[in-house]
Amino acid sequence: MSETFDSTNPESSAVVGITEQERNWAMAAHLAAFGCALLTSWFFGVGGALGALAIWFMKRDESAFVAEHAKEALNFNVTMTIVALLLIGVSIFTLGIGLILTIPAAVVIAIVWFVCTLIAAMRAKEGQTYRYPMTLRLF
Repeated sequence: MSETFDSTNPESSAVVGITEQERNWAMAAHLAAFGCALLTSWFFGVGGALGALAIWFMKRDESAFVAEHAKEALNFNVTMTIVALLLIGVSIFTLGIGLILTIPAAVVIAIVWFVCTLIAAMRAKEGQTYRYPMTLRLF
């Protein structure tokens, strides 16, 4: 590994010694999650989780920087899956009446997902760390 990276300190935003290739792979982790989620019609975030998981499996031993970005994208997309399932559950439990709340909530969540993913990709390209807001850290 060519970089000095402290994944235990979420406040450290500058990472020393990150190569252009590592920044590109870190950005690809977020964009792969984004692309896979779009290709699967944002199927509860599962597609996005698979995209990030693929990058993490490929690069986790080569670069701590790339691995951290891929894990962050994976955690975010798994969180989106959980939220989507909860919204569907509320809609079913209320026999469709809950759609009055869950449809606007789903739109807001989709916008937040889009914006946060783009910010994360830009930060990765700049060689900085990024922590998605309100994300369960499962991996």
